[in-house]
Amino acid sequence: QVQLVESGGGLVQAGGSLRLSCAASGRTFSTSAMGWFRQAPGKERALIAAISGTFVTTYTYYADSVKGRFTISRDNVKNTVYLQMNSLKPEDTAVYYCTFLKGWGDRSALGYWGQGTQVTVSS
Repeated sequence: QVQLVESGGGLVQAGGSLRLSCAASGRTFSTSAMGWFRQAPGKERALIAAISGTFVTTYTYYADSVKGRFTISRDNVKNTVYLQMNSLKPEDTAVYYCTFLKGWGDRSALGYWGQGTQVTVSS
């Protein structure tokens, strides 16, 4: 049974930082591509950061909207993926979700979702 538990969200002022965590279980974590999605009110859920499974090289992907400000990482011992968010903007306000991806070539979600964690950035 796949479980995804996101944490670390909250209310922060523009320019501030937050670090999100996602504890994952139910699938082989170390070789699984993982992604962070976000969904703002009235908008579709969208991928903003992804990290490949750990083989020889670990790859990362960032949406243009967060590139240079957000950093995705993983700890294969703790089965946890992180999202360090710096220089936050009001438009980053959303519910953030992590999930397993189909693969690195197809960075769409497998379909498992946790409860998400709310990030609110005030101006």
